[in-house]
Amino acid sequence: MARIALALAAALCAAAAPAKLVVMHGYADATSALVWIQADAPGPIAVAWRPEGAAAERRVELAAERERENAVVARLDGLAPGGRASYRIDGDGDVREGAVRAQPRVDDPGNPPAITIAIGSCYFLSDSDAPAERDRAFGAGYEIFDAIAAKRPDAMLWLGDNVYLRRHEYFDAAAMARRHRAQRAHPPLQRLLTATAHLAIWDDHDYGPNNADARYVLKDEALRLFRLYWANPSYGLPQAPGIFGRASVGDVDLVLLDDRYHRSPPQMAEEPGKSMWGAAQSAWLRATLRDLRGSVRLIANGSQFWNAASRYEGLYQYARDQKALADFLLAERIDGLLFLSGDRHFGELLRVERPLAYPLYEFTSSPLTSQPWERPDARERRNPQVVPGTLAGKRQFGLIRVTGPLDDRRIALEAYDQRGELLWRHELRARDLRFPAAKAAS
Repeated sequence: MARIALALAAALCAAAAPAKLVVMHGYADATSALVWIQADAPGPIAVAWRPEGAAAERRVELAAERERENAVVARLDGLAPGGRASYRIDGDGDVREGAVRAQPRVDDPGNPPAITIAIGSCYFLSDSDAPAERDRAFGAGYEIFDAIAAKRPDAMLWLGDNVYLRRHEYFDAAAMARRHRAQRAHPPLQRLLTATAHLAIWDDHDYGPNNADARYVLKDEALRLFRLYWANPSYGLPQAPGIFGRASVGDVDLVLLDDRYHRSPPQMAEEPGKSMWGAAQSAWLRATLRDLRGSVRLIANGSQFWNAASRYEGLYQYARDQKALADFLLAERIDGLLFLSGDRHFGELLRVERPLAYPLYEFTSSPLTSQPWERPDARERRNPQVVPGTLAGKRQFGLIRVTGPLDDRRIALEAYDQRGELLWRHELRARDLRFPAAKAAS
């Protein structure tokens, strides 16, 4: 009996021991999936996985290194399109098990898969020992992460301010790293991290100081940490560092923009060279938009694109960039675009009318757990661009649901509160986001 009691006590202690590994599912393509893993201490991390239907298990051993925040990324390959793979991760005295899924096939025009993408921004984690009561109360509503997981999206796109650096951390690289680690290890977040695939862009608070631009002296450290903590498919270009890139989920294209690393000071006079994205990224964006082939094309930026009523940060502060993008979309007749943004601490759907062209829609989703702007000012409330019923000053997340046949995809844009209750829903058809057919010459 004593031996049984000792064994039971040991088992209970093991069950109560805190996890030493944090695991997040990163980007998944058609035949593989990225898994991000962080350990408490340096050492080996073994990853084993078996794709559905495979006779043999696959394995890789990685090394968690202090210089890389003890974080590693494993590519689980050998999956069939839409197929799953179960995995087991051993490291740092801990074991984690789970399953990933590759992107679904989109080769049946009459019956393509339904795609659901979650979006959100502004994840603030309050410090219990913060000197100011306001800072201790600024973040709340962490049940929102379970609410997102319960919707079972195919992917989640984080729209910036995914970490809130504090003033005393702006010029302390070690403190910046500790902030990233603390937010990623936050217990209420853990279920969501492995419930879906995650991609991200940044905005000012996870880049550096409030409203930071290209002058931020630790921007390369911020970029290093972003690349260590997110498992996007790519980051910037060899000649243009940054976090911008391109991805897809089924027949939905995603264009991810970097609105900080190359950003000119907004106070600059409106002259050639002033830019939110910089010349290289802007050229890349134009080339990428020409190349998109998805039924739906999502363009994501930390700051808003088209809000004409805002007095805060936005593309309107870079009038040349904004006009150049608008003119390019018209000249090149770029179809299928939906714009995504965060930052504002309220959510809304904007509709921007254009003569002889489909309207531009912008879905802003904010905040996840940061303090909401419960009553935006009169300029925002009276903004004629806002689709009626969509302005919401609450903690929230968004869903983009794409359904129907490839030649008539339907798009539902939805906003939910922190408990997962629907705030509003707006439906479109992909054909509503196309230029009118050009008339043949007589």
